[in-house]
Amino acid sequence: MVRDTHARFSIDDHALYFAGFSGGARAAAQLALVCKCASGVLLSGVGFPINATPSRDAAFAVFSAVGELDFNFQEVVPLQEKLEQAGYPRWLYQFEGPHQWAPAEAMELALAWFRVQAMKAKRQPKDAAFLTAQFSQAVAHANSTEIAGDLLGAWREYLQIAATFDGLTDVTALRAKADSLGKQKSVREAVKQERKDFEEQTRLENDVLTNLPATSERTDFQPDTLRTAEDKARDLRVLAEQGKRTDRARVYKRALAGAFVGAMESGIGYLDNRDYSQAVRAFSCATEAVPDSEWAWRNLALANGLNGNRKDSLAALKRVRELATDKVAFVEWTKTERAFERIRSTPEFQTLLKTN
Repeated sequence: MVRDTHARFSIDDHALYFAGFSGGARAAAQLALVCKCASGVLLSGVGFPINATPSRDAAFAVFSAVGELDFNFQEVVPLQEKLEQAGYPRWLYQFEGPHQWAPAEAMELALAWFRVQAMKAKRQPKDAAFLTAQFSQAVAHANSTEIAGDLLGAWREYLQIAATFDGLTDVTALRAKADSLGKQKSVREAVKQERKDFEEQTRLENDVLTNLPATSERTDFQPDTLRTAEDKARDLRVLAEQGKRTDRARVYKRALAGAFVGAMESGIGYLDNRDYSQAVRAFSCATEAVPDSEWAWRNLALANGLNGNRKDSLAALKRVRELATDKVAFVEWTKTERAFERIRSTPEFQTLLKTN
């Protein structure tokens, strides 16, 4: 990709950036770690590649964006300290939302922040007006965060603003503000509670996934012989839907999303290995976690079809049809998918082919 773009365009080798979402973000970080050619990486919804840690010999600017309901929130937040310890310029942007691309304003902020970093590293000439505007905007946002009562968030914002603009403007007052907030008992307690929340999220996810064979790397959890993964996922969904305390509800929703993704990844692995009965279990768990996921029901229909469960495959297909926004595409998929060969001639299947 780098060779191809260089062959086609005039590219500044001091302004190479990678960006990605979820698995694409891990790939973006991996590229930067390997090539040692990136000025910065935009990570959306995830941290570094699995088993990879920030290394001082490949430091680059890292802009992390993550939703507060994202199951990877517990990964992205602790990553910031590791980045700082390894000498990486870093910025954390949190938004209210699940595992998804950050909003447009985050992308605009990321591009501006990368430009600030380029000026700081003397890869671009300084633009005093631009730097003043960015600094004022960042401080104003941190102030509003503090006024809103999110002292933990404000503390983190003051720290990263001071680190970003150190050497570009006077950040003495900001560092003093961060130090003052960091010493407050409420902030220290919030940090401790956040860590407990991360631990609880992991426990809740594992409570679901350990009931699916070979889905968890944890060895200190044992399957519940009396309750299935589907039962556990249903219970967790109820907690997430009925939780009244915002902070607790966030933990439940993150855990539920993590359990859903874990079940889906497990089921896809079983499909690849042609272990269709276990795939059915995994995708059934996923549909209990997120009943409105067309993705989960499609895979459950496939797994049941490949496992010879005709009735269950038809039932799952019916649910897929209800959720499908493109009925024509749904019909084309069912007509060509080999998993449905055994049921394609049945009256129930033919009924599903109607697009009106």
